[in-house]
Amino acid sequence: MLKHFNKVAVATTVILSMAATETLAATEWNVSLWGKRRAFTEHVEKLAELVSAKTKGEFTLNLSYGGLSNNKENLDGISFGAFEMAQMCAGYHPDKNPSITVLELPFLGVKTLEEEIAVSFAVYNHPAVKKDLMRWNAVLLMPSPMPQYNILGTGKAPQKLEDFAGMRVRATGGIGQAMSIAKAVPTSMSATEVRQSMDSGVIEAASFAPHAHMAYGTVEAAKWWTTNLNPGNINCPVVVNTDALASLSASDRDALLGSVDEALTYYVDYYNNETMKAWWPLLESRGIEQVTFSDAEMKHFKDAAAAPVRDQWITDMNAKGLPAQELYDLVMTTLGK
Repeated sequence: MLKHFNKVAVATTVILSMAATETLAATEWNVSLWGKRRAFTEHVEKLAELVSAKTKGEFTLNLSYGGLSNNKENLDGISFGAFEMAQMCAGYHPDKNPSITVLELPFLGVKTLEEEIAVSFAVYNHPAVKKDLMRWNAVLLMPSPMPQYNILGTGKAPQKLEDFAGMRVRATGGIGQAMSIAKAVPTSMSATEVRQSMDSGVIEAASFAPHAHMAYGTVEAAKWWTTNLNPGNINCPVVVNTDALASLSASDRDALLGSVDEALTYYVDYYNNETMKAWWPLLESRGIEQVTFSDAEMKHFKDAAAAPVRDQWITDMNAKGLPAQELYDLVMTTLGK
């Protein structure tokens, strides 16, 4: 009888041990986003779907829209492991990630989302950039490609570039510097603050990609939109905590990294065929004036803004010990290909 009991006890122990092992084998990552689900986050949504499917639910990404961190503090949260993955924007805190701000210089000449992906990955894979982000215990996983920003505003529409003089415009990074050259007054704030700032009169206009103008409601307050200013955009990568990535099993790591390209392909298709398909009819339906500047004015703006901002960026980044010219040349070479 005792012998039978011991066999049962051993069997029970083995079963419980297996169950515990299976429970421990499941991996859950918390992902810090902000705002609400929109085109800007569709690649992260798709990544979560793909990872879960490939691992049969054993590796899941729990997406949180604002519940884990302030959008300007996501890199900080990654650094000490408050969550395993996050979306961030370089222009929100350029001093924290100076190397990738090369991607936010004005008038780089990026024309498509595919080009934005290519130049982003080229920069992300540079040793100096990897070292820069390692200070935050972060690995750059993938970009959040956006089309060139344009400006949407309240009040009287500008008819020429000189009309931006004195205008308070939400514009970060290189776009803000370019707008300063146009004699506007750039103001840096996160996307979630923009609509309230427009309504209260703190700013008169905002630079965003179309999806953000829709997602944050600025289009509802707008009277005009620039169709061809195209000064640049902000670079917003998805980053992962280095230790969390290293701790993944080989199969989970493959599922994550092997899903990036597919998630980005889905994102590009969604942005081009859903977001942009809705954008132009929305402008028309709301009677928003579409402002197009002449080729001569745009050439003057580019000549005045692109080189000075680039040269100052190279000087500043060299002072930080970064290979600034090399990073800039990398962007240009990649675009040339």
